[in-house]
Amino acid sequence: MLAIIAPGQGSQTPGMFLPWLADETSKNLLAKWSLHIDLDLVRLGSTASADEIRDTANAQPLIVAAGLIGFEKLGLAKFASAAGHSVGELTAAAISGVISPVHALEFVRQRGIAMAKAASESETGMSAVLGGDRDEVLKTLNNFGLTPANDNGAGQIVAAGALDALEKLNENPPFGARVRALAVAGAFHTSVMQPAVAQVANFVPKLSISNPKVALLSNKDGATVSTGEDAIDRIVTQVANPVRWDLCMVSFRELGITGVIELPPAGTLVGLLKRAEPNIETFALKNPEDLPAAAPRQPGLAREGPGDVQGEILRQNAVSDGQGRPLPHQPEVRPGEFGPRRPDDPALPRFRECHQVPVEASQG
Repeated sequence: MLAIIAPGQGSQTPGMFLPWLADETSKNLLAKWSLHIDLDLVRLGSTASADEIRDTANAQPLIVAAGLIGFEKLGLAKFASAAGHSVGELTAAAISGVISPVHALEFVRQRGIAMAKAASESETGMSAVLGGDRDEVLKTLNNFGLTPANDNGAGQIVAAGALDALEKLNENPPFGARVRALAVAGAFHTSVMQPAVAQVANFVPKLSISNPKVALLSNKDGATVSTGEDAIDRIVTQVANPVRWDLCMVSFRELGITGVIELPPAGTLVGLLKRAEPNIETFALKNPEDLPAAAPRQPGLAREGPGDVQGEILRQNAVSDGQGRPLPHQPEVRPGEFGPRRPDDPALPRFRECHQVPVEASQG
């Protein structure tokens, strides 16, 4: 069974849209979305500097737009599950049919602005803690008054809080661990972001919300959400609460997921998944050139993905409660403005076919 995952902030790179802009359909779609959210996604994804796209208000819409373009070009008609890391949850909500792509981009535009404003009001930051014993890492963070804002599994936890506390952590890392400061504007996914939650929540009434058409996992606890309203509520509160990507990966195993495709800007999440759940085949869709290759590989031969923390904000992990999870079905997904699905699309390779639920097992 196939899952689609979407990365979070820090995955953006200068010029990352250039390969996609060579396709007229993708270029026109990005231009249309730019008008909807009053932000030039085409320029940001092609000629903007690293500093400009590091700005939270720019980075978040850019990342969601990249994932939506990648999903559009994949042309997937059926898959079993979806999840996103942090801001990637909005990409996942769109591809699972909870909200339209345009609403996802309008939502993320408000989210980015609100989080950037909240970050500017305090001297806070984030650092990645790599390796070490998990319990010892969490104990050390607590001793320094820091929050484990992202639990990414595979030996990666992101600490967030006051800059002086992060400096102490850097000087006194947990035994066996390395600390790497992240170039982010503030302590995302902590109480510092609480002012942003209210601003993001004010946008929710403008959304047209539907129930997810696949098993949609939540960063809050790795659980499968059954209603669109619950999915959006969780996405709103997640702004000021830790991301548990570790538990989302556990949930993939419990759901019987056998293959995962990471949407652009891809790489980090499949690297984490490969180490945490090595029996799940992974594929990183980075550029249009990867579309044909999303296929002709044998099950079990996972493509290598970068293993270390990438960019500003690491993807966070979610915990699975292991209770009452429905069997994933694979109904046809027609989110928002994504074009008609073509079952014979050559961009839908054998990789996807190897991880489909048999037709007779599907109830959707």
